[in-house]
Amino acid sequence: MGRYEEFTVAGSELVGRVRRLIREGNVRRVVIKNAEGRVLLDTPLAAGAAVTAVGAVFAPVLVAVGAVAAIVGQATVGVERRDPDEPR
Repeated sequence: MGRYEEFTVAGSELVGRVRRLIREGNVRRVVIKNAEGRVLLDTPLAAGAAVTAVGAVFAPVLVAVGAVAAIVGQATVGVERRDPDEPR
């Protein structure tokens, strides 16, 4: 089972924060919620994806995150991470 954590970011910082999470490589799922707690985007990510492939593979996810960022002033980002000892 993975770990789950949440943090709040400004809408203008949302795309950059999600891009950094994707590059970490141990993120399974990203959930973006608005200030009221309503889920706006819930997307699984392929853990361990090569960093060089991030641009091509995750481009649709980043476009969706950008659209969400354009409509929210503040968002809560939930991240499910893979445990380090868990097989890929």
